[in-house]
Amino acid sequence: MIVAAGFVLIAASGNSADREIYPDPSQARADLAVAIKTAAKTHKRVLIDFGGNWCGDCQVLDIYFHNELNRPILESNFVLVHVNVGHLDKNVDLADRYRIPLKRGVPELAVLSEGGKLLYSTKTAEFEKMQMVESSAVTQFLVKWKPTKPGCSAVMLTC
Repeated sequence: MIVAAGFVLIAASGNSADREIYPDPSQARADLAVAIKTAAKTHKRVLIDFGGNWCGDCQVLDIYFHNELNRPILESNFVLVHVNVGHLDKNVDLADRYRIPLKRGVPELAVLSEGGKLLYSTKTAEFEKMQMVESSAVTQFLVKWKPTKPGCSAVMLTC
């Protein structure tokens, strides 16, 4: 399993240090404000990904977010915001606001309602060892936290 995740990371990114997933830490508040406005207009939830470009587990999580199974679920139901926490020393106040325990490491996730209310934040370290996790765990997470839409079943992936 570890080898498979490592292979995914290498194959998808070449050199993980070259992948700039997380913008400059100073952009976090503006990006989050835009995401909340977008979520309200589109009736989606906000998915906040706290991490850093140096973090291998963060790189794997992003690859899993954008694989062929998860991308449609993500794009249909969430507005994704990457919050750069530097080396666990930037945007600490945002992490605290959304009950993200940075002291345990990254990546960490928070899910907000379309109105910006905190619905969930990771507390059990389920994504902190992404190189040991199958992409199906990300699928399960996205399906569990996607908004409920009229006429849709909870098991429908892209509804």
